[in-house]
Formats: sequence, C-alpha cells, structure tokens
Amino acid sequence: MDKKIVCISVCLLMISCMGGNTGNNSNTDSTGSVSPELSEISSMQDMELTYPGSDISFQVKVTGDSLYIIPSGLTVVNDTLRHDITGYSFVNAEIGDLNIDSYPEIFVYLSSEGSGSYGKLIGYSTNNGKSVSQVYLPEISENEEINEGYMGHDEMAIVESTFCQRFPVYKEGDSNAQPTGGMRQIQYKLVDGEAGRMLAVDKVEEF
Repeated sequence: MDKKIVCISVCLLMISCMGGNTGNNSNTDSTGSVSPELSEISSMQDMELTYPGSDISFQVKVTGDSLYIIPSGLTVVNDTLRHDITGYSFVNAEIGDLNIDSYPEIFVYLSSEGSGSYGKLIGYSTNNGKSVSQVYLPEISENEEINEGYMGHDEMAIVESTFCQRFPVYKEGDSNAQPTGGMRQIQYKLVDGEAGRMLAVDKVEEF
C-alpha cells in the first residue's frame, strides 16, 4: 500500500477517536442532566454568603428557571445544588445558625408569580461541616391551626436563631388586594426529624 495513503488513514483514525472523547468535566444537576460550567452561567442574581467565624460559604445564582446553590468550605461534599424554580421569582437569601451548632444554614426565599405571591423556601443545613441536607418547611395549608385566612403574600426572614414567616390574614369577602384580618407571624425552630431536619412551629402571634 502507498505510504501516503497509510499516513492519511492513520491521521483520520486519530481524529475520529479524539472527537469521540467528550471528557467528564461537566457539572450535573439534581436530576442527573448535564449543566453548563458554573463560570459560564449568566446569572440574573449572584450572591455570596458567609457566616461570621465560619470557613463555610454559599454562592447563590439564579439564571432563567434554575436556582444554583454552590457550597464552599465543606470537608467532604461541595456539590452544586440545582433547583427548578419555574413559576417562582427570587426574593432574597440569608445565612444563619438556627440550631446553634456552629455550622450555618442557607435559606433562599422565592415568591410565586401572579397575584397570590405565595412564599416558598429552599433551605439547606450543614452536617457537622462535612456536607449539607435539605431543610423541610411544612406548607401553611397543611396546618389547620394557622392556615385560616391565608392567601399568600408571605414574608420570610431569619431572626437570630429562629425562622419567621408572616402574612396578611384575609377575612371572608376580602379582595386579594385588601386583607382586613391583620398579620399573622409564625416563628419556627430547626429540629431533627425522622428523614432530616425540618422547621417546626414554635410560636404564633397576630397583630
């Protein structure tokens, strides 16, 4: 066989093999699909939160219908956490130590699009500085003691070592824009549940 033909054939084979190697450097989201490199994400929101006295920090990015929470400083797992937030808008993010174990929690607050503006929490708690696990907040609608007159418009915040959620109370006949029942504030504490940490109602106030 002509040496030129052999050389060309070998080159084409090498190029073909190189093209088939896609590598393993892409980040994956919680659903297992490939996500873009974080440095390439064009964020509408980009926050860096660090708890005083801790080496652990969280970067919060929002792009399109995706929320990314990127931990740093954990000793075992620092995987990027992705959530689909279709139908919700980013409101704020806070960091605090709600169970007073010297390791921070990260809470991201969302609001549903539309007139109801129902609040949604996406939160994570640090496990002894090694990894994080998601925090569960029960829906207001699931609690008959506090859901009377609830029609959204939530406000959420970390206050010292507690999590607070408050909303206007609607009486029968009230329009969405004019609640007349005052405000109800729910104070929660972070507790260990059977399947992980959750926010449990600690105190209810109306004013």
